[in-house]
Amino acid sequence: MIRSALLLAGTLALSACGAGEEQEAPAQQAVSTAGERLRVTSSTVNEFKDVGAIITTQDQADARARIPGLLTNLRVREGDYVRKGQVIGSVIDTRLAQEAAAYGSQAAAAGAQAAQARGELGRTEFLYRQGVYAKARLEAAQASARAADAQVAAARAQQRAVQAVAGQGAIVAPATGRVLRADVPAGSAVSPGMSVATITAGAPVLRIELPDSLAGHIRVGTPVTVAGLAAGGVQGAPTGRVTQVYPAVSAGRISADVTVPGLGTQLVGRQVTARLAIGVRQAIVVPRKFVASRFGTDQVMIIGPERQALTVPVQTVPLPDGRVEILSGVNAGDVLVAGPAR
Repeated sequence: MIRSALLLAGTLALSACGAGEEQEAPAQQAVSTAGERLRVTSSTVNEFKDVGAIITTQDQADARARIPGLLTNLRVREGDYVRKGQVIGSVIDTRLAQEAAAYGSQAAAAGAQAAQARGELGRTEFLYRQGVYAKARLEAAQASARAADAQVAAARAQQRAVQAVAGQGAIVAPATGRVLRADVPAGSAVSPGMSVATITAGAPVLRIELPDSLAGHIRVGTPVTVAGLAAGGVQGAPTGRVTQVYPAVSAGRISADVTVPGLGTQLVGRQVTARLAIGVRQAIVVPRKFVASRFGTDQVMIIGPERQALTVPVQTVPLPDGRVEILSGVNAGDVLVAGPAR
């Protein structure tokens, strides 16, 4: 009798514990699955390719020396803003000054000879009218006077030509923009056509380079997202569009220019990363609020087949629009929960 009573008491205690657990389980399930729900579906997203880009301008103009000589001064430095036609330096060739002086002396000598010829012509004309000289003598005097005048004109023209060449020693800015390079020191010997300074020309652009295998995925108007332009005058990750695709292929790569709103020329030559849309694909994309990060691992809450909440680790990739792409851990048709604490 005592043994039967003990067994009955134990059975009643176990039944009471089981009943308590059954009462607590629904309450725990109701709390863990509360929140906004989302049924996962496969959607179409853009396929992106990260490529290198450099901040530059549509064109770059070189301020070049036009005559040989010594660079006496260079009035600009890197970063200075110049206008088209502004004199930024000068080149002097001392030989030109000596040649101009020599032609000036020749012009003076020719002028003296011309004055003498004109005096001789006047006397000859007087004597010709008096019948002393024949007409042939008059014509010879006239020819001599014209030749002397021509020598004066030739000497002066040569002098002006040398002075014009010497005037080409002024180095002018070929375009309006910012000086990118001005590293030729004063006193250096320069030759005709030598670049003394490089100046930006045109609007600022991003020049991207990508393999020629992607040539079919880029065209005028293709959107490009650029990261890390806060120091270049643009905040965040702006989106620009391709405005020009260069037809030439160099070393297996093609180049294109991207116009980004608000892009400046403060850091011309800076390299950034550009994300180019090269196609579309199917992916699982959800809002960021449905993904939680705990201890360095991304997790989502899924409603299981028995309506219980399951926490599943997932692998995610952030998208430019703020959403998250789930690479693994979730399938189409699953129901996600975004709880208040997520």
